[in-house]
Amino acid sequence: MLATNRDAELYHSAPIPIEKEWIDYNGHLNMAYYNVVFDRGGDEFLSELGFGPTYAAERKLTIYTAEVHICYVQELHLDDVVTVTNQLIDYDSKRLHTYLEIIHKDGWVAATCEVLSLHVDMSGPKVTPFPEDVLPKLEFYMKEHAQLPAPDRVGRAIGIKKK
Repeated sequence: MLATNRDAELYHSAPIPIEKEWIDYNGHLNMAYYNVVFDRGGDEFLSELGFGPTYAAERKLTIYTAEVHICYVQELHLDDVVTVTNQLIDYDSKRLHTYLEIIHKDGWVAATCEVLSLHVDMSGPKVTPFPEDVLPKLEFYMKEHAQLPAPDRVGRAIGIKKK
């Protein structure tokens, strides 16, 4: 589902309610389940791009995650409802670079996630180029999302800053 955000459009997932089983002994969403939320919202965007379950089943091609960087910004609790925004930052013949945010129903950012994904031939498995027929969707979103400002958290490294 496309929704207007800033001057261009980000892809927004369907609403995702926070489930009871995801809450830890501290009373908030356990860090592992932020990944679950990102995965669900990210899978919707991958399906929009043409890389969903049918693509995998029929073509024996799919998307694997190679690297993820999550920033936990604000706690989520039971009964919270969120959506996941998806922004295509870049792609080449075999890889996708995406940026996702978990957005609380009240509009604030709960977490951010930067992902490098690989296009994989499942018969290997081995990394393989995207087929020509999926490139128009990638080109559309690349053009659309290139109009958005670069997210502040893209390209961050983990480390302790020394004074």
